[in-house]
Amino acid sequence: MALIGFIGMGNMGYAMLKGALKVFDSSELIFSCPDRARCEAISNETGVNYVESNSECANNAKYIVLAVKPQIYDTVLKNIHNIITHEHVVISIAPGITIDYVTGALGGDARVVRAMPNTPALVGEGMTGISYDSKLFLLTEKDLIQKFFKSFGRVNVLPESLMSAVVCASGSSPAYVYMFIEALADSVVQYGLPRNKAYEMVAQTVLGAAKMVLETGEHPAQLKDNVCSPGGTTIKGVAALEMNGFRSAIFKATDECYQKCNNIK
Repeated sequence: MALIGFIGMGNMGYAMLKGALKVFDSSELIFSCPDRARCEAISNETGVNYVESNSECANNAKYIVLAVKPQIYDTVLKNIHNIITHEHVVISIAPGITIDYVTGALGGDARVVRAMPNTPALVGEGMTGISYDSKLFLLTEKDLIQKFFKSFGRVNVLPESLMSAVVCASGSSPAYVYMFIEALADSVVQYGLPRNKAYEMVAQTVLGAAKMVLETGEHPAQLKDNVCSPGGTTIKGVAALEMNGFRSAIFKATDECYQKCNNIK
């Protein structure tokens, strides 16, 4: 019997599986996926065995990660409804799907962790927000939950009421960062910088700036001010971003993301 079973092997499931392999043996993991060719390819690459069905996955692991889209949750929950017991730990990663909803669909006895990871988990730099009722879990189970999510990045335990905000902060936002990288790279290609060099320089700058926030403890505004010399090039660029609604666009994107999170089910 495996320790962790992944139901679903899309981008997020694959990213978490790759991260988990850094701290768990391949024999401790299994997965299910309806695409047989993908199953075989991932199994050959990672050494992790796959099973034929969602129910078989749930029947052969203690920790069950529901790595599927919200629109097929009901189908998957029906697949495993008669298998999940109080001994299982079910990890749900779908935006807008509450702990109560999953618990109810599984018969009321399930112990559920609600989580929102992101795709940078694939390179070990994920950010995951998790929520669960700590009274329902043993210390060893809590430790394993932390170990699992830390295998592919950072993790914060938060009240479930904040999970939609977590989707906005880290679940969906990598897409915005990729758009920023692409746009900034395009803007300097027009001045002759080779495209591959532009992507490398911009992406490394984003990485370095993020590490400055995480490792110095300074407020992002102070770090921004440190780059902006009076009358210099950077403050001119910052002024242009402000005049063109940079912050406003981010707020609007967050509003749309948040509203969608709360209207999925």
